Amino acid sequence: MKRNLLIVEDDGQIRKMLSLYFENRNYNILEAETGADAIAIFRTEEVNIVFLDLMLPEMDGLKVCEIVRETSDVPIIMLTAKSQEEDKLRGFSYGADEYVTKPFSLKVLEARTEALLKRAEGKVSRRSQIETFDGLVINHENGEVIVDGQQIRLTAKEHDLLFYLVKNKQLILSKSQILDHVWGYDYEGDPRTVDTTIKRLREKMKGQKGLIRTLRGRGYQFMTEETGTRNKL
Repeated sequence: MKRNLLIVEDDGQIRKMLSLYFENRNYNILEAETGADAIAIFRTEEVNIVFLDLMLPEMDGLKVCEIVRETSDVPIIMLTAKSQEEDKLRGFSYGADEYVTKPFSLKVLEARTEALLKRAEGKVSRRSQIETFDGLVINHENGEVIVDGQQIRLTAKEHDLLFYLVKNKQLILSKSQILDHVWGYDYEGDPRTVDTTIKRLREKMKGQKGLIRTLRGRGYQFMTEETGTRNKL
């Protein structure tokens, strides 16, 4: 079955290049030239993944990302000419899953797209069990996360980060370890990306946010009864 790829890009040449490349890889292409067009398409069509340009006329990519994240955890890859780390951190703080700087390799973009879709569609193998930590329930079978009785929506990177922390709950994980396993060994971004994603994840975990412990200068640890009393952040 074809997935619907929404390309939000005001540069017609780049939009055409992406459309042709991913059409040949069995994607159904939806195109938007402005942020407003993107939101309109998103509200009327089923979208499986979004390529989102940061610099758009009238409504920029960050605002589009923010609006999409109000109702959906669809994978979002930001495409931009900006390479400053602060710009990337802003993108992640608004809920982007990946950040690709122009010019980029289409093959690398395709690989990142497939990886995000596999996670979103539940095709990455998980342990067949459910773990409970106070008011947090982790379902390794279907990827669901429940906090205080309510299922919460996580972006692909928030999901992968939480599950990586839980899987290694006996360990203190450095930022570099987290970057390697969640973002990939070829990621060349700022380690503060981890801090930004942890912050968003804690906000969604609400009363259970203390399960993720910060150890200054060392990294992060998922807290259990075996690892000690939770800190107050």
